[in-house]
Amino acid sequence: MISPLDRLEQIHRIVVTAAKMRSIESRIFAAGMPVAALMEKVAGRIADRIASLYPRSAYAKVGVLSGPGHNGADALVVARELHFRGYEVSIFSPFAQLKDLTATHLSYAKSLGLPCHTEVDPLQNCSLLIDGLFGFGLERSLTDPIAAQINQVNQWKQTIVSIDLPSGLHTDTGNILETAICADRTLCLGLWKQGLLQDPALAAVGQAELIDFDIPLADIWAVLGDSPPVQRGTTAWALATLPLSRPPTTHKYKMGHLLLICGSRKYAGGALLSGLGARSSGVGMLSIAVPDSLKLTLSSHLPEALIIGCPETSDGAISELPSSLILHPSSFATIACGPGLTLEAGPIVQQVLSSECPLILDADGLNLLAQNHTLSTLRTRRAQTILTPHWGEFQRLFPDLSASMQCRVTTVREAAQQSGAIVLLKGARVTISDPQGQVRINPESTPALARGGSGDVLTGLIGGLLAQRRASQAKPLPLIDLVQAAAWWHAHAGILAAQDRTALGVDAHTLAQFLIPALRSLSNS
Repeated sequence: MISPLDRLEQIHRIVVTAAKMRSIESRIFAAGMPVAALMEKVAGRIADRIASLYPRSAYAKVGVLSGPGHNGADALVVARELHFRGYEVSIFSPFAQLKDLTATHLSYAKSLGLPCHTEVDPLQNCSLLIDGLFGFGLERSLTDPIAAQINQVNQWKQTIVSIDLPSGLHTDTGNILETAICADRTLCLGLWKQGLLQDPALAAVGQAELIDFDIPLADIWAVLGDSPPVQRGTTAWALATLPLSRPPTTHKYKMGHLLLICGSRKYAGGALLSGLGARSSGVGMLSIAVPDSLKLTLSSHLPEALIIGCPETSDGAISELPSSLILHPSSFATIACGPGLTLEAGPIVQQVLSSECPLILDADGLNLLAQNHTLSTLRTRRAQTILTPHWGEFQRLFPDLSASMQCRVTTVREAAQQSGAIVLLKGARVTISDPQGQVRINPESTPALARGGSGDVLTGLIGGLLAQRRASQAKPLPLIDLVQAAAWWHAHAGILAAQDRTALGVDAHTLAQFLIPALRSLSNS
């Protein structure tokens, strides 16, 4: 018997499309749960949450925007419940054709004396607006007059709460369908909708939270399988994945050995920032291969690392790797390559591609992969490969996919399947896929990470965690979960740093300094 806390943790990880959510609800209804009863339960929980967040003393006048379907019916039940709690409620219901349940609830609301309007203007004097115009499953663009009315609402200054999704948002892609309600808060119902966790939706979603209404796990597993293909990272999941405990008799050689190959005279920071990320990971041994001219600089900043000076070109890029690295690749648990290399380092990337170590490619490692048209060689590697592109690098690596992209989840999944690598696409909501089609979405981040060098820190962090995992005797773990945990940790370091320094004060060096404080803070929460 799963505990309520464990069930809720699993529920918070699951992400669904509109089609999957319909299938899950169909099973619930087929088992005997009346639609009307479920609606009362869900709307009751929404009303409870709204009342706790927006007390009547501060939000006495509430406007409810009700659509023609069951999302509109949910909104009408909420309107009724808030009315009974003493709120002054007005309803905007502009549609002539309503579903039966929606029409019934609208009729009852009118019988209670709640003002009902077909124009949105009368709601302008409300302090809180509840958006229930359209729920999950919307696929076509909104047109006038409803589009114009949504635009009008968006120009007002009231607090807006959307039920399930902001009206006008595509459930799966997060794309705005011509226009959408710009909510301050979205109360997602039952399971996380995929669109809420994609970059295009973020301007409309506001602060998102899940309203659980006790969907049986058996119905979820029947539709999605016991390992749902798209999952959302959580604090508990990430902490369980990270190597936070160690055997009392361990030593540095059992804690993994990471080789970073990065940096150039022009971009020395790439090597330093990757090294700082790796150092915070707790990896047992860290070696960093850099051009000879950077060796003293790196040694002074990372005295615990073994800094390996490499022959360099006249412009200060690595020209070749020392024979000790070429002849003994098995001495490293993981290799990370790319930050600050410059495009002169093409032969270096070819060498690491031929190694039998797990490999993380970032920055110029990715650009050289694209430039040399060697993406297909990843499928022949005997070891695992992780690619960590931002959008520009992704476009160069996967031009056909990026040109036709409608959905980040689908596109990243196809990129992983094409390349045979785990692909981590950076952005406001980091999206990760493995070649088997499993997808992870990081649900939180901060614009403070939109700074040069932030990705270099992530590269070192992933490399250090993977090196530890490979060297340890811990139970097997899907590599995608480890990559997700690194992205989660990196994002929360940015969030904590922004709280302390503001979004303007989080340079990449500062970000690295907040990795351990962020982990300590979340471990103790």
